[in-house]
Formats: sequence, structure tokens, C-alpha cells
Amino acid sequence: MVRADGCSSLPSSHAAPECHTLMPPTHKYLFLLLFICPMLCPIAWGQTYPAKSIRFVVPYPPGGSNDVLSRITAQAMSPGLGQSVVIDNRPGAGGMIGADNVAKSAPDGYSIVNVQASFVANTAMRSKMPYDALNDFVYIGMMARGPLLAVVHPTLPVKNIKELVALAKARPGQINYGSTGTGGHNHLASELFRKMAGINITHIPYKGVAPALTDLMGGHTQLVMTSLPSAMTQVQAGRLKALAVGSEKRSSFMPEMPTIAESGGTLAGYAAEFFWGIAAPAKTPAAIVDRLATELTKVLQSPDLKQRFAAEGAEPTVMSREQFIKFITNEITRWRQVARESNIQPE
Repeated sequence: MVRADGCSSLPSSHAAPECHTLMPPTHKYLFLLLFICPMLCPIAWGQTYPAKSIRFVVPYPPGGSNDVLSRITAQAMSPGLGQSVVIDNRPGAGGMIGADNVAKSAPDGYSIVNVQASFVANTAMRSKMPYDALNDFVYIGMMARGPLLAVVHPTLPVKNIKELVALAKARPGQINYGSTGTGGHNHLASELFRKMAGINITHIPYKGVAPALTDLMGGHTQLVMTSLPSAMTQVQAGRLKALAVGSEKRSSFMPEMPTIAESGGTLAGYAAEFFWGIAAPAKTPAAIVDRLATELTKVLQSPDLKQRFAAEGAEPTVMSREQFIKFITNEITRWRQVARESNIQPE
């Protein structure tokens, strides 16, 4: 007799040997599909992506370097991707609202986010976050870096960082430095400078760079570390005096300006600068992340984009995905140490 599965119902000694090993045809095909599909799906995703516009979240209001650089990059990437990259401003909580929105979005490549120095500072400062910066995102690449500029009131009797440190040591606690708020990137950068220089200077927090620079020009504070575009007009007008940049190397925008590290002594090795990059939700397929990373690398080499970035004091910077995640990890580690040693608590 023959069973419904095609095998003989005779005792095993009489049954055809293959009946013990052959799989029913429908089961064979199902097995093959289950085996092959996981291998083919990432390839298919990479080939068909993107099929619609991509949302690029900027966790800050319109205007300012975070927004402007993201818009320039989005516009440059759109033709190569064959779809629009649309800016979605989601400000609030020092950038955490926008970042959290993307962390909790579907990992399908249609939601990406601008990550920058404040993104790192938030993670370094806080023990409790709505997202995990290292596990809830996959990092696509860096967009740009920009120098941090140390500026002082023009009447302060110093011409360079060495003289500023000497003056601060002669007047402990009498020199005030402004920042854009407690726990912000320029606050942490200033604290790193204070710690490495071994000086006692007083922190005055402000709600943004404009009031910080206004009080500096008014003589209420003596030092601010800020972005190059925010201060250059006042420097050129003589209302502020620039002493040094905080980057590891001299800036191509101000090649005559020394770095803080060039002061030598305990400040050798000092480095603090702004950066901007792109991340997507964790578990976004590797083929999609590679597609975005490839397109980002391509547009960063455009002379037009370089010129437009320069207006924001930013220089296009190509990093591989591996280099960028290493950079983010190292930045979180070192700023966390600065915050801990300076006992900086988030507001």
C-alpha cells in the first residue's frame, strides 16, 4: 500500500529505502525559500532602496550650523539617491527629542538624524537617557568638522594662550568664561582647558551663543570658546580678540591662528572642536547603510559643497563607518571623564 505522502506502508524491511530520507516536494521548496530568502533580502533591499523620500531629522530649530549643514548635505545627496532627502526639524531637550525620535523609528533607512558635539555631550553628562547612543544607532559617517575658537575681550592684556594662562594664575577666580549653557560642548571644552592649564576661572552659563558673546563684548566676561562663524564678524571689527583654535591642527580657515595645544606645557595634546555626522536607527540593514555612506562620501568631495560648508566654518570630513563609531565612542569617554572630574551636573 501507498501512504498519502507517497511512501509504502509495507514493513520497513520491504519499503523503498528512499522513503525514509526523501522530503515531500512542497516541504523541500519551503525549506529552500527559508534558506535562500535571508541571503537575498539584504541584496534586494540595497537594490530597491530608496523607494520614497528620506526623512533627515535635525534636532534643533531652523537656522544655525546644525540645520544649515544638514540642508546642504540633504540637497547634495538627493540626486544620487534618486529620492528627496527632506529636513525634519525636531528641537528640544538639547537635541535629545530629535535623536530619540529617530532611535525609535523603523530601521528601514527612511529616518536618519544629524549627530553632533551636543549629542556626545548629552550622553557624557547624563546617566539616564531616553536612548543609548552606542546601541540604538548605526553610524553612517561624519559630514564635517569645525574649529572651536577662543576669543577674549579686546582690553584683556593678553596676546596668546600662554599669556592668558599666566594672567589667570595671577588672578585666581577673577577671570570669567561664558558658555552656551551648563553641560554644553563649549562648556566641556572650556573645562578641559581650565583643568589642563591648572587655572581657576569662573563659569558663567548663558542661553545660547548670542548672549554669551554680547556679555563678552560688554566686558562682563573675559573668555568664550565658540564656533568660528559666530565670532568672526566681531573679531574682524575689533570687538573681540581671537587667541587660538581648539582643534588638533590649525584650521584651513585661519591658518595663521595657532592651536591651543601649540602653547605647549600642560596644554600639549589639547583638542576640542565641533563635528557633524549622520546616524540611523540600530538594525538598519547593512546594504542600506552602505548605500547612504557611499552617497555621503561622494557628495563630501564636491567643491561646491566644500565652499558652502566653509561659510559655516565647517570642513567636509570623510570617515568610514568604523572610524566614525570609534570617534563617537572616544568622544563620549573623554567628555564623560571631564564632566566627572569637574563635577558638572546637567541642568
